[in-house]
Amino acid sequence: MAAASCTYSPVTRRYPSILTPSMAQQRLKTSYDLSFRVPNNRSRLPVLSMRQESAVLEVTLESWDPSILKSETPVLVEFYTSWCEPCQMVHELLDEIASDYPGQLERVAVNVEQEPQVAKEYGIKAVPIVVLFKNGEKRESVVGTMPKDFFVAAIERVLAS
Repeated sequence: MAAASCTYSPVTRRYPSILTPSMAQQRLKTSYDLSFRVPNNRSRLPVLSMRQESAVLEVTLESWDPSILKSETPVLVEFYTSWCEPCQMVHELLDEIASDYPGQLERVAVNVEQEPQVAKEYGIKAVPIVVLFKNGEKRESVVGTMPKDFFVAAIERVLAS
């Protein structure tokens, strides 16, 4: 069975010394490269979901228009994959934030592995990413695992607009 692999390895590179004006002298510097490889045949890759049960509505291609584009309430869309640990961190943070906006904001999630067409249409190339829609238009996005204040500020801007 093929498995995903993660590589963390030291790499030695030459850098010009900043101590000499001619930049002729070189010095060695060790840094670390991190690479992650997923096999081409993902169908045989067993993936256990790290995602906890949640009351967040899962959106599909078929339910995208009525749930997001035709919603009268601003919508926070969480793009994720089931095996992504940073996605789980963002999910838990959004659970905490969502309780501060009852009735003001709808929250849905899209699993990009199950709904690749939605991800492609909105240019989602990495997860986690949170996109906020208002009146059917994309208004804000927060990419990656950011502090709570980033998400709150984006939500406040959308609600104020």
